[in-house]
Amino acid sequence: MDMDQLAHFQCVADLKNFTHAADRLSISQPALSRSIQRLEEEVGQPLFERKPRSVDLTDAGRLFQSRAEQILLILEDCKAEICDDGQSGRIRIAAIPTIAPFFLPNLLRTFSDAFPKANLMVQEHTTDNLMRRCKQGELDVAIVALPVPSRYVEVEELFEEELSLVLPRNHPLAKKKQIRIGDVEDYPFVLLDEAHCLSDSITSYCRQRSIQPVAVERTSQLVMVQELVSLGHGVSFIPEMAKQLDRTRRRVYRSLHGTVPTRTIAAVWNPYRFQSRLLREFRDHLRDYSEAFVPK
Repeated sequence: MDMDQLAHFQCVADLKNFTHAADRLSISQPALSRSIQRLEEEVGQPLFERKPRSVDLTDAGRLFQSRAEQILLILEDCKAEICDDGQSGRIRIAAIPTIAPFFLPNLLRTFSDAFPKANLMVQEHTTDNLMRRCKQGELDVAIVALPVPSRYVEVEELFEEELSLVLPRNHPLAKKKQIRIGDVEDYPFVLLDEAHCLSDSITSYCRQRSIQPVAVERTSQLVMVQELVSLGHGVSFIPEMAKQLDRTRRRVYRSLHGTVPTRTIAAVWNPYRFQSRLLREFRDHLRDYSEAFVPK
């Protein structure tokens, strides 16, 4: 049994498909099949239940997967610790879709300028996916919006930002000097899909004020929410970081009068994994960047 076999097994277990796993590993499917077959012969049990277009883990496969994950993570941490010079190495960074395109680019650029030997790998996914991958050690740091489950992870608040009401330019509310949450009660909302935590923040804010927002349309991208609002499909709330980058004149943003809706941005990581000096430098940079980034 060697580490390549463990990595091959893990990839097939994750993707549940030999063809897709072979593509990701950049090896031929027959070579991958032989590697898994030799592993199963050594273990003495089938690890996968083969189906026409997919595979599932057997009971033995599920047990083996938990041990394989531990072995691979220990090896990865060992390599990182040996090579830890505080200047080079890999950092796996992820953020939710309503943060990543607005917050990460300049953060990554400024850190790369300071640490040119660092290899920054960036991903984007929903909160549930990022939290799971943090706990499993597949990510070094994730940037999310609170609340998140904090068991087995470290959570550090970075900053709070306002959610601004976005309206079509010719909307009746656009000319009001002060807009209260009750003023939008009768208007339809355009929201993100339920998988996105921003929708939860908006609906929670409204419900706490005895208002039930009616979502007439849902989409998977924040930019599409903005465009649908411009077309008069409804109103919505947009994070300040997205508002600041919006240069169009087809929609307007207004702060609500009274208690405004907000969200809190936080960094999450697995404290049980090896914390390299480069990773600690990145978290320090993230704190400093966040402090300067907070919309004034």
